[in-house]
Amino acid sequence: MTDTTPAPGSEKADLLDSLARHRWFLTTTAEGLTDEQAALTPTVSELHIGGLIKHVTSTERSWIAFMIGGDDEAAAGDWWAGHHMLEGDTLAGLLEDYARCAEETTAVVLALPDLDGSQPLPEAPWFEPGTRWTSRRVLTHIIAETAQHAGHADIIRETIDGQKTMG
Repeated sequence: MTDTTPAPGSEKADLLDSLARHRWFLTTTAEGLTDEQAALTPTVSELHIGGLIKHVTSTERSWIAFMIGGDDEAAAGDWWAGHHMLEGDTLAGLLEDYARCAEETTAVVLALPDLDGSQPLPEAPWFEPGTRWTSRRVLTHIIAETAQHAGHADIIRETIDGQKTMG
């Protein structure tokens, strides 16, 4: 076993495996789409598959930066641009960036001594004042966010061409 492989069945391994599974659901939904199809918004929502991939990438980076006490605001970037395919964005490029993000997240998680370290949440109306999140809580939030958006992407893909990733 190396420093880059958590012990099978360990908490880190279980959480990283769960995150990888939900990433797979999201990225598999995009397989075979053109850039134009990845930017389609065929439902009443403004969501599109390329934008969802871009969003989960920037959100994951932001939460990982928060988890290690870094500048999560800088990692988040422009909210609107982080949810939409812009001129010059390609689905392949977004998927490559998401794969890099996954590697970065794995490296950070594996470098942590444990998942008990915590950071204070920023002041916001949706957070209780003084609340802190552990690294464990951050990872479960990233997993939930990824799973939720994988479901969104599946609905969008089914609307585009009838293909379903789940169900």
